[in-house]
Amino acid sequence: MNSSGHAASDVRDDTAGLRLHPFRGIRYVPERVGSLAAVTSPPYDVVVRPDGLLHLESADPHNIVRLILPQAVTAGTRHRKAAVTMDRWLADGVLAPDPAPALYVYEQQGDGILQRGIIGALELTTPDEGVVLPHEDVMPHVVEDRAALMRTTAANLEPLLLTYPGTGDGADAVMERAIQREPLLATTTEDGFRHRLWAVTDPAEQAAVTTELARHQALIADGHHRWATYLRLRDEHPSPGPWNQGLVLLIDTVRYPLRVRAIHRLLSRLPVADALEAVGDAFRVRRVERPLPEALEALAAAAAEGNAFLLAGDGAFHLLDRPDPALLARTVRADRPEAWRTLDATVLHATLLEHVWRVPDAPEDIAYIHDTAAAVAQAERRGGTAVLMHPVREEVVRDLARQGVTMPRKSTSFGPKPATGLVLRSLALD
Repeated sequence: MNSSGHAASDVRDDTAGLRLHPFRGIRYVPERVGSLAAVTSPPYDVVVRPDGLLHLESADPHNIVRLILPQAVTAGTRHRKAAVTMDRWLADGVLAPDPAPALYVYEQQGDGILQRGIIGALELTTPDEGVVLPHEDVMPHVVEDRAALMRTTAANLEPLLLTYPGTGDGADAVMERAIQREPLLATTTEDGFRHRLWAVTDPAEQAAVTTELARHQALIADGHHRWATYLRLRDEHPSPGPWNQGLVLLIDTVRYPLRVRAIHRLLSRLPVADALEAVGDAFRVRRVERPLPEALEALAAAAAEGNAFLLAGDGAFHLLDRPDPALLARTVRADRPEAWRTLDATVLHATLLEHVWRVPDAPEDIAYIHDTAAAVAQAERRGGTAVLMHPVREEVVRDLARQGVTMPRKSTSFGPKPATGLVLRSLALD
């Protein structure tokens, strides 16, 4: 295994790997919107609701969040509203299809990171086929919601983030040539990241990309629910056809390693005092009288020794570590690999949430928040508990994925994630 966690099994024969296709992208017409930055959004599951949602909606009347997170009283009404809105924007010239099918070179730069990848329509495969490897479980209600939205809009509104171990040719050469040209779009979002996009329409260049990718498998870095949604909708529609493909961004992590961050839990109905009382002697509990950055450093130090969590919500931080081994033996499944049984996410869900706190596995009881400060702020505002997590190493994620072992849902956050709204895919055009 090399330094990026890739093994020789990532390279496949050219009949069993990734099959990427060009598509006619739908993009915002710059002259019809305030700015491209004002109409973009983070992926739907990263938007902090309600604050972030309202902020994005007010940034521009055409912000993409009105499609990926439409607001209405019922789910059916929300999804129809998104479809009507998209049709109206197309009719009004706010959105327009590109003239020819393309693969898209996408570049993000900011916070000391330069990342480039290829956006295209990827042929769908099941996990058993070993081409696209999931590493996390999914929540059925989220898949159902995403499927209803995608079904109603007949569109892939945001690309999934997939990684593969490139070999330094094919796609790399095409990207290097593309970035010498004038980009289709360039914008800087409010997080300070610069985004640029180029279309690759030359058949020879497209072939160079697809030939290289056909030798590789990919790991789902971000978008497990949307991949499960793609597979569900494929089963509903005749194949071959546009529903047999899904919009993805493929990143070569040999050249552009991703950052791995944690996703935190917000337990809105569990006050911190009740959480600590229930823990008792099951974990060592220490109060951390420090600002958030230093409290996270204490969490990192504890996590280096074993399972550790940082609780917040009452104006202080409480570090949980050194769980009772007998308790872990009783509550964590023994029929999984050691790497899975010792994951913080495994111990959190199997031991703390299910056994100690008895928190129902329902969206009204457990929310998943990527931003650390937002998780703490929401817990304090709601009188609940934020459970702050330490990120898992990428090599652990990839190794478990190769074994076909999925981690508890929302165990990792790979990034930087692609901005939503730069290029969309209409299934009616493919």
